[in-house]
Amino acid sequence: MKLEEALWPASDLTGLFEAVVHLGGLGSHGADLPASPAPAEYLAAWMESAGPALGLEVEPVKIWGGDAASTLRSAAPALIPAGEHGWVGLLEVKGGTALLATRDRARVRVPLADLVRLVSESHVRPFEAEIDALLESCKIADGRRGRARESLLRERISAVPLGTVWQLRTPPGARFWRQLKDAGVVRRGLLLVGAHAAEYLLLIASWYLLGRQTMQGRLEPGWLDAWALALATLAPFHLWATWLQGSITICCGGLLRQRLLAGILRMPPDQIQQDGAGRFLSRAIDAGLIESLALSGGISSLLAVLELVFAAAVMASGAAGVRHAAALAVCLIVTLFFGWRYFRLRAIWTATRLNMTHHLVECMTGHRTRLAQENPARRHDPEDRAAQEYLAQGAAMDGTLARLTGAVPRLWLCLGIAMLAPAFVGSRTTGPALAISLGGILLGWQAFHRLTAGLADLAGAAIAWQQVAPLFHAAERRPEERGALGTGVPAGEVLVRAHDLSFQYPGRGRRVLDGIDFEIRRGEWVLLEGDSGGGKSTLVSALTGLRDATGLVMVNGLDRRTMGSRQWRKRIAAAPQYHENQVFTGTFAFNLLMGRRWPAGPTEMAEAEQICRELGLGPLLECMPGGMNQIVGETGWQLSQGERSRLFMARALLQNSELVVLDESFAALDPDNLRQSIECVLRRAKSLLVVAHP
Repeated sequence: MKLEEALWPASDLTGLFEAVVHLGGLGSHGADLPASPAPAEYLAAWMESAGPALGLEVEPVKIWGGDAASTLRSAAPALIPAGEHGWVGLLEVKGGTALLATRDRARVRVPLADLVRLVSESHVRPFEAEIDALLESCKIADGRRGRARESLLRERISAVPLGTVWQLRTPPGARFWRQLKDAGVVRRGLLLVGAHAAEYLLLIASWYLLGRQTMQGRLEPGWLDAWALALATLAPFHLWATWLQGSITICCGGLLRQRLLAGILRMPPDQIQQDGAGRFLSRAIDAGLIESLALSGGISSLLAVLELVFAAAVMASGAAGVRHAAALAVCLIVTLFFGWRYFRLRAIWTATRLNMTHHLVECMTGHRTRLAQENPARRHDPEDRAAQEYLAQGAAMDGTLARLTGAVPRLWLCLGIAMLAPAFVGSRTTGPALAISLGGILLGWQAFHRLTAGLADLAGAAIAWQQVAPLFHAAERRPEERGALGTGVPAGEVLVRAHDLSFQYPGRGRRVLDGIDFEIRRGEWVLLEGDSGGGKSTLVSALTGLRDATGLVMVNGLDRRTMGSRQWRKRIAAAPQYHENQVFTGTFAFNLLMGRRWPAGPTEMAEAEQICRELGLGPLLECMPGGMNQIVGETGWQLSQGERSRLFMARALLQNSELVVLDESFAALDPDNLRQSIECVLRRAKSLLVVAHP
């Protein structure tokens, strides 16, 4: 069977990984992968180290019996465990066929249903005897028994987890050209250019066939059939080009949003606080503009340039080839001039809009203060002046846009016809040559319409890019990861050691932290007290890796660069102050276990509920209708400040880290809850650092 050819033993997981990367077109940096993990419990750690070694991300995706086929379809390329049979390397899924990697580095196609059956085989086996007995008792005919058996088995395992699929993908912080290439966008772009060129050539050919017969004064059936065939062939190429354009737009938009999200998550915290909510709102708006304008405008401009080339080629064989070439150059210069002017005016208009948006958000935040302190008669004068300036700039921009999209194509039409005047007057010009020139003029007119509209969209996208570029480039800030297992070996009694730790905020002359040395031993409870602004929270952020401080911080004898950010976060869990922490829109259990494992199993859910009750959140769980599954966050159940603080403490404790850091976590608690929370934290934390005011 072909499926047996694609089975890989668990001992050769390294070879399978390399084969999927090579055959799946994901590229490779030539790095050596770590040896295949012998104990199964090291599999997740091996995957986390093997992916970055080849410049890839490895994402675990849980597969359920009810949607196994759809999960496999969207997970490719991926490594799939097949139980006792070993592993399978999935390259892609098209229709009902899966493309797999074989051990001799070849590709083999198998039915997707066979792959689903292989993955679910061990989970289906316990129900087979029961379902066979049921079908036998129901006297199902032999011809229908197979389909009925498959349907019943699929229904029985619909809510059963079949395992974890390890999806391979290009990281969002990689070079964007590589992302486009790995996603197939470059190949589809070349196909789009070819399809549009074929469509345009067929259009010109149909004109030629019909015009040739018309100029000769007779219409032969054979030439008419050729003309009809050209038009009929043009339709599939047009549909194909339209589909490719939509596919490219959707794929590029998805990649861009993934990269911007990664950039936001990797931006330095100080820069995020400095930008403020208004600027981030403006960037969110501009991100949508880039997706809609850059993709549509870029594709339209590219196709318009292609159409202008064809139009120039047609007019070159017409009655005024040189004159039309000069007119085409003049119109292109005028187009670029108005396009540049529109870009400059739109840049000014956009800057005004962004300032108004930022000012509006800030005014909404301080609305009560404005009501109390500002003169009611002159309260809105700054907004009125900004609105007047915004309208004036918008009018100038719209006027230039009207000249670009409306006047330029008409200018070309007038110049193109004017260049034919000598040919009409002269006696040497033939009718076919005049017809060819007129056809080229119409083609150029259509191309200029597309080009001017595309340039207007590109100008808007270029302006929006100036706001979004910091997020785009921030995705390239890769966390320090190690490509090896076994990091963080215990090093004696000292858990954390800091030497000459210093930190200075940008734009400030004084260091917040200046040459700090300290040690935290295993099992110690450390209380850090100090006045406001003394650098306590900065020390916590430097210790947890949120801020890059100078000096040396080591956990278990290794610094963060050696251990890697992921392993570092597993050893130090922190609950920042309430204004720097977040309750996400989701279930209460998700907010508790987001640093542990999700989706959570029964063991994790029981442990989370137990810690919540030890922290005094039992009454909250009992009053929420959904209990642990109650939706909380922005639009869900409202939590008090004390309940939020205990939620953050529980989130940190549930990570089972070697050191738990609590920053002002007890400040909002009443005496009873304070005593109960302290007892829980001291009982649960292996080592503890508590930050508080004196």
